[in-house]
Amino acid sequence: MNAIPGIPADFFTNQPQDVATTLQLLFVLTVLSLAPAILVLMTSFTRIIIVLSFVRTSLSTQQMPPNQVLVGLALFLTFFVMAPVYGQINTDAIQPYMKNEMTQKQALTRAQVPIKKFMADETREKDLQLFLNYGKYKQPAKVSDIPLTALVPAFTISELKTAFQMGFMIFIPFLVIDMVVASILMAMGMMMLPPVMISLPFKILLFIMVDGWYLIVESLLKSF
Repeated sequence: MNAIPGIPADFFTNQPQDVATTLQLLFVLTVLSLAPAILVLMTSFTRIIIVLSFVRTSLSTQQMPPNQVLVGLALFLTFFVMAPVYGQINTDAIQPYMKNEMTQKQALTRAQVPIKKFMADETREKDLQLFLNYGKYKQPAKVSDIPLTALVPAFTISELKTAFQMGFMIFIPFLVIDMVVASILMAMGMMMLPPVMISLPFKILLFIMVDGWYLIVESLLKSF
């Protein structure tokens, strides 16, 4: 067999056990390449980052906090929320597999159960039914029977709806401030002065007085 550039010639072998090891290595590399998609579509990351983005937009602070700060905070909050799920996966699947107590297929099957349960708990029944009907899947008797091809997109659109609902509630008090400031400026005949420029300090002051970041993070954690 001809060697692939960048891969040693002895990487390929006719020994069955070596072939199995090679396939496992390729599988791990495939999983790692899909890790960003798994993080975004199968965890709490989507809801958290959207809500944090709504906060920044409602404050009209442009790029403050920077994207790196929001993404970093969203990542750590995601790890915090998903810690029990990952702990159960480690206990039920990874550790037994590392001890050769189960096959790779059994480990993958067990690893899916906690993440499926998390996504099913956060997914609206209507959204899940949409993809089950479209894919012509049988009605699952339990959570572990739900196919990931239907559960993942249903979970994603449910998270988007929840995040936008939370974002709408965040916008309301800041919108009121903008309207009050705009009305005052019009009454004073200062129509050429951008209302956002005047309302920005008041919105930041309000956000600080109510300890906004604490309330936002608390609401996000309690929403799961």
